[in-house]
Amino acid sequence: MSENRVILEKPEGNGLAVAGMVLGIIGVVLNIVPFLPYVLGIMAVIFGVVGMKQPVKQGMAKASLILGIITIGLKILFWIGLVGLGSLGNM
Repeated sequence: MSENRVILEKPEGNGLAVAGMVLGIIGVVLNIVPFLPYVLGIMAVIFGVVGMKQPVKQGMAKASLILGIITIGLKILFWIGLVGLGSLGNM
């Protein structure tokens, strides 16, 4: 009698990369909210960097990193523009 063994391979995932990408997308979309994008952007960058150390789904980790940087950059540009508009009113 011969035995047949079935080996199932679980597809590997990169949960940190996916979580970072989701946080980065939410941060870009909710950029008008006062302080939330800073937290989301920083978390997206951290998850992206940690996710890039895993061998799978590195593209998502890179996207997470880029979206986090864009989120923080847009928020900084928002405040620079707001201060610039405020200084125009004082002329």
